[in-house]
Formats: sequence, structure tokens, C-alpha cells
Amino acid sequence: MMRIDVVTIFPEAFPGFLGCSLLGRARERGVAEVVVHDLRRWTTDRHHVVDDAPYGGGPGMVMKPEPFFAAADELRGAESVRIILTSPQGRLLDHELVEELAAEDRFIILCGHYEGVDERVREGLVTDEVSIGDYVLTGGELPALVLVDAVVRLQPGVLGSVASVDEDSFAEGLLKYPQYTRPAEFRGLQVPEVLLTGHHAEVRRWRRREALARTLQRRPELLAEAGLSEEDEQILEELRRAAPPAAAGDRAK
Repeated sequence: MMRIDVVTIFPEAFPGFLGCSLLGRARERGVAEVVVHDLRRWTTDRHHVVDDAPYGGGPGMVMKPEPFFAAADELRGAESVRIILTSPQGRLLDHELVEELAAEDRFIILCGHYEGVDERVREGLVTDEVSIGDYVLTGGELPALVLVDAVVRLQPGVLGSVASVDEDSFAEGLLKYPQYTRPAEFRGLQVPEVLLTGHHAEVRRWRRREALARTLQRRPELLAEAGLSEEDEQILEELRRAAPPAAAGDRAK
């Protein structure tokens, strides 16, 4: 069973999300254990202070190193455990990193807040810094939830089908093909005819072409690392030839 420990000053932000949907079922089945800890538990003053003014001056407050080190020392014990700090300066979370963390038996997530954490937490404690995007949030709780969700859903037995993981967007380096369900016609919008034929080989070909087309249109940079077949390359060439030429204004940008 995988175990994830989350250390935060806002533990009340987690129970609702962790208790529902796939995460809730994974915890109920004993596939994954996610334990949320209040960082203030490891403070030593009567007011449970976790932050202080930065040396050198400046706006805001900085999270103190002592509670983080004390929390990590107690939680990991003698184990060698990856300790992740959620940070906009970290490695961008992608499918490759999710798969890497999903292979771990255990790791700890530290949620930053305020103007950041004392640099000695990074230097002497953290093994990984992870960002969920190039923007700044109020704290590390939302990134921690995103990371937990992405990692736990890859654990064996969480999803109903292994194919669900294999066909995820990014699992093969491509965006996912369009999906449809009943009814076959809704407000004048039709389900593609090929999906109604029951011809599995044709459906697979259609889905692959649509995944390539969508990736080419929306995230073309992914194609360089997607491990494309010769047939994929032929399809992409056809798609590029069929694409309308860029307007003069677009080319000038």
C-alpha cells in the first residue's frame, strides 16, 4: 500500500476532497493511505508560530525551518523517503513525474505558504520541488491535492480498467481523442459515424488520427517526444497539408 503524508498549516482543506470519488475509494480499499498533518503540531512555543519576518527585510512572512525538520524527522524515522515541497520554482508536474512518484512506496509533501519557506528547508530537507504551473497560489494545499490525485489514481486497482490509464491524455505523449456517449444526435450535433459502426479496427484508427490532430492543433510541442510510428508520421503530414494557411497577421506575431 502506498502512503503519502501531507504537512500543512491548513489540514481542514483536505478531508472533503480526499473522501470522495476515486481517492475515497482507494483509501477505503487500502490501496493508498493519505495522512494529513498540522505543521503547528511540531512547534515549540505556546502560540504555535510557524512563520517569522525575513532577514534583510521585505514584505510578508517566511515559514520557519524548525517545524518542517521536526515533522520530517518524526514522520520518516530511519526510512529514506522522498520529501516534496510544492513550489512555483519546482519541476513542472507532468505525466512522467507522476509515474515516477506512483512507483514509490511512500513520500512526504510539505505545503509552503506566505512568502515561501526558509531556504534551509530546501537545502537540508527537501528532495524534490514540484510546481503545477507557472503561476502563484495562496499556498501549497491545492498543488498537494493535485499531486495526490494524479499519483493515487495510477495505483493498481484504483481505476476500473488498466486501459483507462493507458488511454489517458499524456500517457502516450498525446492528447486524448474526442469522446461521445448517447444520444447519437443532440441539438443538431452528431456523433461521428465511425463510432456507431462497431468496427473496432476503424474506431481505433479514427481515435489515433483524432488524438494526433488534437495534439498537433493544441500542444504541438508534445509530438517531439511522443514516440510516433511511421503511420503516425504519415497521418501528421496529411494533417499539416490539410491545415489552412496562417493569415498574414498570424504569421507576423
